[in-house]
Amino acid sequence: MNYPSKLIENAVEELAKLPGIGRKTALRLALHLLKTETEQTVGMADALLKMRTLITYCKTCHNISDSETCSICANPGRDHSLVCVVSDIRDVMAIENTSQFKGVYHVLGGVISPIEGIGPSDLTINSLLERIPNSEIREIILALSPTIEGDTTSFYITRKLKDFNLKITSIARGVPVGGELEYIDEITLGRSIVERSNYGRA
Repeated sequence: MNYPSKLIENAVEELAKLPGIGRKTALRLALHLLKTETEQTVGMADALLKMRTLITYCKTCHNISDSETCSICANPGRDHSLVCVVSDIRDVMAIENTSQFKGVYHVLGGVISPIEGIGPSDLTINSLLERIPNSEIREIILALSPTIEGDTTSFYITRKLKDFNLKITSIARGVPVGGELEYIDEITLGRSIVERSNYGRA
């Protein structure tokens, strides 16, 4: 594709790197930004830059945060004895949107997947284990997607928790096997949290 400006071409190249954005869509976005007020484009660029450079991860649960401790972990109104283990930050958002869960979270940063070269040491499992001693945690909810990788990770975590006196549950299987939490409708996901089943006891 021929571009009338090298600056436009550079912008299209960068926008096209975003997931789900092809070169034609990237061009439309670039031309749209070119036509908007300068302040709006600058504001967008500033917001993206601040997001990328200032966002950090909660020292406790590894959720994204604007400070050392995320707003969920810092909230005294949450049930800190109940920890929901998820694989991804998007899963936290999905569960929060159900308004059914009042506990706190632990974000693993993925699931065990030998094919992709992801092992237990690549996840925040050790961080989860370190949270338990001298804490009020009484129940761990394993809210991992019901895939082979998710089930493998749940099994591994359960084995690691066997020396702790904890109740271990998993979300109800109203979530379809092979599904990803972020794509599950809020009613089904909310019900699966409320009607969680025993996974085992450490």
